[in-house]
Amino acid sequence: MADSIFTKIIKGEIPSHKIYEDDKSIAFLDIHPKTPGHTLVVPKKPIDQFQDLPDEDYEAVMRTVKKVAQRLKQVLSPARIGVEIMGMDVPHAHVHVFGFNSMTEYRNIVDMGTEPDHVTLSEMAKKLSF
Repeated sequence: MADSIFTKIIKGEIPSHKIYEDDKSIAFLDIHPKTPGHTLVVPKKPIDQFQDLPDEDYEAVMRTVKKVAQRLKQVLSPARIGVEIMGMDVPHAHVHVFGFNSMTEYRNIVDMGTEPDHVTLSEMAKKLSF
């Protein structure tokens, strides 16, 4: 299987707006955020579906999800933190973590055709990094 975009980010072949990394997971900003601070938490093992992750990798990802959620709440103060596992867009397990204040924000459908605002993403990454 060819490397996914996430594997290339993990290897440092593609730049990202990273906010956290440990030996089993990495967290970086989604370049098409649903809400400000929308973060992807990705296991370093290139496994397509989250339920196929070895337990230690799944648990590491979920610990990182919790850390990111706490950081989003601390820095951005949204009413709620949303978590989604969809897995349709990139064949590499990942979890979306984002703050929201209404169901409209939660259900926001992003225009994937827009050019990412890397200046804003870089500024957000600096605020959220830990």
